[in-house]
Amino acid sequence: MRAIRGEPWSREEIQEILQQSEDVFDPEEQDMLAGVLEVAETQVREVMVPRSQMVVIEREQSLGEMLDTIVESGHSRFPVIGEDRDEVLGVLLAKDLLHHFMGSPNDELQIDKYIRTLSVIPESKRLNVLLKEFRDSHNHMAIVVDEYGGVSGLVTIEDVLEEIVGEIDDEHDQEEAAFIQAEDDKDGRQCFSVRALTRIEDFNEYFGCEVDDDAYETVGGLVMHELGRLPRQGDSLSFAGFSFLVTKADRRRIDSLQVQRDIPAE
Repeated sequence: MRAIRGEPWSREEIQEILQQSEDVFDPEEQDMLAGVLEVAETQVREVMVPRSQMVVIEREQSLGEMLDTIVESGHSRFPVIGEDRDEVLGVLLAKDLLHHFMGSPNDELQIDKYIRTLSVIPESKRLNVLLKEFRDSHNHMAIVVDEYGGVSGLVTIEDVLEEIVGEIDDEHDQEEAAFIQAEDDKDGRQCFSVRALTRIEDFNEYFGCEVDDDAYETVGGLVMHELGRLPRQGDSLSFAGFSFLVTKADRRRIDSLQVQRDIPAE
């Protein structure tokens, strides 16, 4: 009956139909519909915030240190850890601290009173399943663990929704979203975090180089063109005197890269 009606047989065929429906859907709608289909096939490990990049509150921190972390990060939810990042005690909501100061500002803060339960999920969980759990539990953050039970990262409902609608930048994101940022040295070389949408002409100006900006418009486009395919997280490339490492990407786009200058051969 499907063959007679010409109905699609699989998700891949549906995605192909979407790609060919430019006269029905605009590009943004196509991306969102494709994202809905891909969410069911995407695992948490592909979108989580890695353990090393988690912004956490330490249980034994002073109140001043906690407030510094909250204000500096601009986040609203924070995993609370014990001795290390493998001991996650729960989640602290910034609004709970506000309630404390509004209700009893002179009382000593007892952080245990405000630590809420935090879900723990495996890296392999599918995003569509996680989204349903977030909706049912009204909990918008989960800790991700590897097969040995160690903490490998965290994921929020925003991370899941971004797979459907694209990047969701709040006011703090806009302030922090410099296209090129210097990071700590690695292997004796300066590292830079570079957003994939950085224009080649801006890249050239920042680094004082002459990468051809006629062949590519953005750094992400350069890496995609030179690899000959859509890069995945962890892919690397050496080109025009630079090493590029894809640090964040999904099935449709590159988000950010780590860039280092190559060491000239002696």
